[in-house]
Order: sequence, then structure tokens, then C-alpha cells
Amino acid sequence: MGCGEFVAVFGHIFEHSDWITARVWSVGLTSRDDTVTGLFSSFVDVIEGAGREPQLRLLRAHPELAGRVARRENLTGDSRKEQAKAGLQDCSEEESTEFHELNRVYNDKFGFPFILAVRDRNREEILEIFRRRLLNEEEDEFAEALQQVYQIGYLRLHDIE
Repeated sequence: MGCGEFVAVFGHIFEHSDWITARVWSVGLTSRDDTVTGLFSSFVDVIEGAGREPQLRLLRAHPELAGRVARRENLTGDSRKEQAKAGLQDCSEEESTEFHELNRVYNDKFGFPFILAVRDRNREEILEIFRRRLLNEEEDEFAEALQQVYQIGYLRLHDIE
């Protein structure tokens, strides 16, 4: 499989960040990458080795949850599906207002959107986690956001099988 095909198959794993997939391919695939777990580890290795600025760009590539961006056309199909399954498109006016405010406060505090693997979660649970994570310190939240990106990527990679 050439780089273009590899990116076409796996490039959506990390939101608007197919550079990760291209870098995994350019580093060289090994027998470790023959399994979902192994390939996922290669993705994480690239992200971890990329440094703070590329990691921050990765975080900033994610859409707001239940926000205005979630209603625009540039939301990826994966994100649209994940948010819809969590019921985020069905927010009450009150929930919508709270999500909007939480998104604003979170982004002002941390400099990137709130990221959560929403699969198998509901709106109430998501709001509770959102409120709680706003209390985190910047470095702790950066690390947590990356862990959520990894969880989202892992789930999406499993969906390809």
C-alpha cells in the first residue's frame, strides 16, 4: 500500500490531521503494524514524538461539542456521527446555551476546544465531565485532551476493521 492509499484509508482517524498517518507511513510500517493495537501504537508514537506545537494543532483541529462548528459543513463525518449518537444535536435550548458557554470558557482557559470521546455517553454525562474538567490545571488538561484524542482514534481505527 502506497502512502496515498494508506492516508486515504487511515487519514480520518485523527481529526483533520492526516499528517499523522503520512508520518507513520514514512517512518516505515513493520509487522507490529499488522494489528490494530500495533498500528494504533505507531500513531501514538508519532504524536508523542511530534512535540508540543504539532500536538496543540491536533487538539485545535477538533470541533466544539454541540457548538456552532458542530452544525457547519466542515465537521467530519466521524465527528458528526459520534456527536449525533450522543444526542448532542438534540440539546434543549438550556443545554445548548450551557454547551456554548462551556465551550467559550474552556477555549479561553486552555486555548483549544474541549475534547471527549463521546461514544457511549449521553448529554448529561458529557456536561458533567465538561464542568469537572474546566477545573483542571493547564498541563493536566493538555494531557487529558491528548488521551481523549487517542481514545477517539482508537475507536475509529477499530471501526475500519
